[in-house]
Amino acid sequence: MTELDQDEADHLGHRDRVRARFLTAGAEAMHDYELLELLLFAAIPRRDVKPLAKRLLRAFGGLWGVLTATPDALRQKEPKLSDGTVVALTIVGAAALRMTRQEIIDKPVLSTWQRLLDYCHGAMSNLPTEQFRLLFLDRKNALIADEVQQRGTVDHTPVYPREVIKRALEVGASSIILVHNHPSGDPTPSRADIEMTKEIGKAAAAMGITLHDHLVIGKGKHASFKAMGIL
Repeated sequence: MTELDQDEADHLGHRDRVRARFLTAGAEAMHDYELLELLLFAAIPRRDVKPLAKRLLRAFGGLWGVLTATPDALRQKEPKLSDGTVVALTIVGAAALRMTRQEIIDKPVLSTWQRLLDYCHGAMSNLPTEQFRLLFLDRKNALIADEVQQRGTVDHTPVYPREVIKRALEVGASSIILVHNHPSGDPTPSRADIEMTKEIGKAAAAMGITLHDHLVIGKGKHASFKAMGIL
């Protein structure tokens, strides 16, 4: 057996052992890099993917960061990733976010508040630019719609109070929650964030719509205008 053949045999043996441990011991017995390896096995059939898995975890700060990274962000860190590999990595995060969204839609936000925060963090904390999201609630404070209204730059998103209220009226919302992310990771509201929120609050009140909260999503943490006493 040549050295090349031996390397391939070692890789195949490693893959078999990782798969077997997952099937017998479950995910809790696995390191994060091993779970990432399992995702990469199908997309990269004949290569040792452990180094790639560990590089991705370092680059994105953990497993969830990798799985919720955008395709562009993945390619920026690893330019040689194929489309198949990018899909293999991002499909799991996309499915997880969709399942989380299904758990909170049409349910009162107070009873699903932590799940709502988990969803917002998963959807927005790893974005490279700012995104402004609107959560629309009915009279019973159940979430009836979740929409991205604006996308911006690394430190600014243009927000137009008139458009926010117009959309709230179109979907029949009785109240709204504003959500945006800070790509810097620091969720501390800026002066512009506070001024914009007050403008939307005044416009909403004039139309009989309640502004419940404004959440700023950072890296692993968030700021709530309501909790901070700004609203």
